[in-house]
Amino acid sequence: MKIFPFFIFLLLLISCKKQEKHPYTFYYWKTNLRLDETERKTLSRSTSPYLYIRFFDIDKVGGKFQPVAVLTKDKNFTTQKQIVPTVFVTNQTFLHIKANEIDFLAKSIYKLISKKTNEYHLKTNNEIQIDCDWNSGTKDDYFAFLKKLQKISGKEVSCTLRLHQVKDKNLMGIPPVKKVYLMCYSTSSPLENSGHNSILDLNVMKSYLSGLETYPIQNIEVALPIYSWGIVTNHLGKHKLINALSEKDLKNPDFRKISDHEILILKDGFYFGNFLNKGFKIKIEEISAEQLREALQFLDTKMDHYSIIYYQLDHKFVEGRNFNYF
Repeated sequence: MKIFPFFIFLLLLISCKKQEKHPYTFYYWKTNLRLDETERKTLSRSTSPYLYIRFFDIDKVGGKFQPVAVLTKDKNFTTQKQIVPTVFVTNQTFLHIKANEIDFLAKSIYKLISKKTNEYHLKTNNEIQIDCDWNSGTKDDYFAFLKKLQKISGKEVSCTLRLHQVKDKNLMGIPPVKKVYLMCYSTSSPLENSGHNSILDLNVMKSYLSGLETYPIQNIEVALPIYSWGIVTNHLGKHKLINALSEKDLKNPDFRKISDHEILILKDGFYFGNFLNKGFKIKIEEISAEQLREALQFLDTKMDHYSIIYYQLDHKFVEGRNFNYF
């Protein structure tokens, strides 16, 4: 009889652990830093103290490194969150890069981050996140850049980690950082003829992450998608993307539904800022709460503790959505 209360306590402890919620926040990936009322309220309800803001992209143009789409800020923007500066660097930036250029690139990136932080009076934490889809051919130079940026900045440099970089870790290498952000989206190209959801195919994600628990870096945060788009297919089978479309946008008398997520255009005209012809098709790809819940249930079998960063903070993607999936 003395064992019984302890058994009940143990069950309650296990139950509470299973119901433990993951802290969550968002990426902000637009060029102008401003929040409307929906975005502001959504961010204020988030349970992580951080907000990940893309400061700029880096690309190589004509053999020279160029900042692209540098962040601007609305004068009314405010947040209590600690900002994590995030920089997207194209993989081609590291093709045929020289050692002195790696040093120059790291110094230039940190200088521009510092300039924007001071110019906009942003409250940043001690982290810089680099987003790059590196491959086996660029890994050595990219990893050297991460080390150099850490040394120059004195900050904690973290980086994103794509699904294929987990699955093929022996080929892709392990980045020299203490924390990575696992990007659980873009599981295939949206411009391929496929019946799968290219934003997040759960079977693909599970296959690529089957050995996640053995990944050498244990401090892993998780990035999950909440964005959507429409894939337009013309008469020749060629595709183009229209960002931020959802199924509610397809309620139009000039459209005829031909499947659960696809419509046929019945009349030539301007739709969503594009001139589209009769006979074109639009397929919607978006992420449901059920898909996110299943993704998190799988990730919970691989990791004990992690935070969630949803991509991205935009009223089109957050309005009406409940982020308390556990």
